[in-house]
Amino acid sequence: MLERHGYAFNELDLGKREPATEDEKQFVAVCRGEREPQSEAERVWIKYMARIKRPKRFHTLSGGKPQMEGAEDYTESDD
Repeated sequence: MLERHGYAFNELDLGKREPATEDEKQFVAVCRGEREPQSEAERVWIKYMARIKRPKRFHTLSGGKPQMEGAEDYTESDD
């Protein structure tokens, strides 16, 4: 569904495209948080947007501070 309609959904959501049908008007209302999603398209879009806006988790295998290979400390010292 997103492959076929994602571009139109995005333009409606961003206000770049005026809703032409009653379904599109309801879709825009869902995007603005004015009503709960009822159609499959509305539910898919809301779920998709929540997924892409969620912060990504980053996991490391080491417990220490991240280290950069070959990093040099170029701070000034009195040594």
